[in-house]
This record gives sequence, C-alpha cells and structure tokens, in this order.
Amino acid sequence: MAKKPYVVGITGGTASGKTTMVERLPALLEPLRVYRFNCDYYYRYGQRLKVVAPFTGIEYKEANVPEALGLKELFHDFEDVCEGRTEEEYDVVLIEGLFTLYLPEIRNRLSLKIFIDLQSDERLIRRIRRWIPQGQTFDEIADRYLDTVRYRHQEYVEPTRWYADLVINGTLSEKSMDIVATYIKADVARQKESAPEQA
Repeated sequence: MAKKPYVVGITGGTASGKTTMVERLPALLEPLRVYRFNCDYYYRYGQRLKVVAPFTGIEYKEANVPEALGLKELFHDFEDVCEGRTEEEYDVVLIEGLFTLYLPEIRNRLSLKIFIDLQSDERLIRRIRRWIPQGQTFDEIADRYLDTVRYRHQEYVEPTRWYADLVINGTLSEKSMDIVATYIKADVARQKESAPEQA
C-alpha cells in the first residue's frame, strides 16, 4: 500500500507570496521528499472566461474565479498525489493557489492550512512589478486590479482565512519560514510514529 504524504495548502491574495513560500520550503524540509503543486498550471488559457466590471462596465478576461481552472484535471492530479499514486513517493505535498482553501475537494485533504495575509496596497505594487516587464502598462494593471481582482479577493479568497490553521501576516520572513518548516517536520515525524506498522 502506497504511503500517503503530508499535505500543506497555502493560499492568500494575488502576489501575496504563495509561490515564494512553496519555492523556499523544500530546502528547509530536507531530507523530506517534497512535491510542489501549483494550481496556476491548470488555468484554461484557451477558454478564458469574461467578466464585466461592476462599476466601469469594462470587460476583462476572468482568471480570478474557480471556474477559470480545469477543475476536473486539477482534482484528478491532486487525488493521485495525495493517494501516493505517483512514480515516486513523497513525504510532503505543497499545494498553492488562490482557491486552495476555497475548494472543499482540496481543503478537506490538507494536513496543514496556511493563509498569507499581505496588505492590498503591497500586493498591487507586486502585481505592477510582475506584469510591466511582460508588456502591460501601469494603467492596465491598476485598472484590472481595481475593477475586478479586489472584488474577487473579497468573494473567494479573504473568507477562507477562517479555515487556516496558521495566518502569516505581512511579507514572508526567514523566521516565519523556519517556524513553518519546523512544524511540518515535527508533524510528519509524529504521524510516522503513530502510523500502524504494515506487514
């Protein structure tokens, strides 16, 4: 019987530091074997939804609702890795995305739920710094954020902080990363000690 990994879900608003946490944790969790799962890979870019901003009436491509993801494929792949149905066995699975705690199919599988709470103004600045090098203008980024992204955050992301076991306030620090890694290692060890021996 395949060993089931310890699953950590990480969420927060756009540009809050979710991906950064998932990129840094594996080194801190050594020698545990870590699988990184990014929900952004499941966006259906060829089937983009549309949204009309409630106040300006401008139409935007919609990427901030769960339906923008290929949910069937996401749940299938996530179930496989949680059940250990992969070529390699992993001790820890890290899954990050806007809807990690919103979707019960993911949330109910998590051993640890983390919400990164970064102020909206800082997240907006990070979006600007991220997208300007990719060809978007300051006005395009700001308008989209103010017209749609912030409302989707309030609708889908912010309420899920109440599901979290741990809320990290502000920019990720070395200390906060160390605390998370230390807890995960200890919890994995506790689960191994309490797991029944298999014949």
